[in-house]
Amino acid sequence: MVRKLKPRTVAYRRKREQSTDYPKRLKSLLSGKLRLVVRFTNQRIIGQLVEFTPVGDKVVSAVDSFALKQHGWKYSCKNIPATYLTGLLLGKKAKTKGFSEAILDTGLRYPMKKGKMYAFLKGVVDAGLNVPHSGKDIFPDDSRIQGKHIQQYATVLQKHKEVYQQRFGQYLKDKAEPEQISVQFEQTKKKILG
Repeated sequence: MVRKLKPRTVAYRRKREQSTDYPKRLKSLLSGKLRLVVRFTNQRIIGQLVEFTPVGDKVVSAVDSFALKQHGWKYSCKNIPATYLTGLLLGKKAKTKGFSEAILDTGLRYPMKKGKMYAFLKGVVDAGLNVPHSGKDIFPDDSRIQGKHIQQYATVLQKHKEVYQQRFGQYLKDKAEPEQISVQFEQTKKKILG
């Protein structure tokens, strides 16, 4: 007696690779709104407004945190102040293109309260883009967004020159004093809002 085998169903490649959460994606697509997509790499933050089309997703507006350097930012392009400023830049760019609302797409990440994802979202919201969120208690404090925690840490480390040089070596190489990060933050923010 020959036994028939059931055909095996192969999951989508992106599901197998754990690159896409399809139920989460379907919910966001059913809203019919643009998706505010945020991705973090080891060196930068990438923010995009993505529109769904039957042919495939279409990026209608995008910003990379390295664009902050054009606005005078000399510090890291991946810390909380840079994340906020990148969100602000994307929100401003989206408003000038005529977009007014979007929904946050975190991908496979689950955002941490008061973390970088919400710092980015606060920047976008402060620029005037309407993105539904649960309230102000999820956003980082204004002092963290302005980089005052980095400034205080640098002030404490100045007593230990060797450790100070090690921790802030890249800043010092770029002629950016970590004690002035909140001043630089305000200047960059003014240039973005122009």
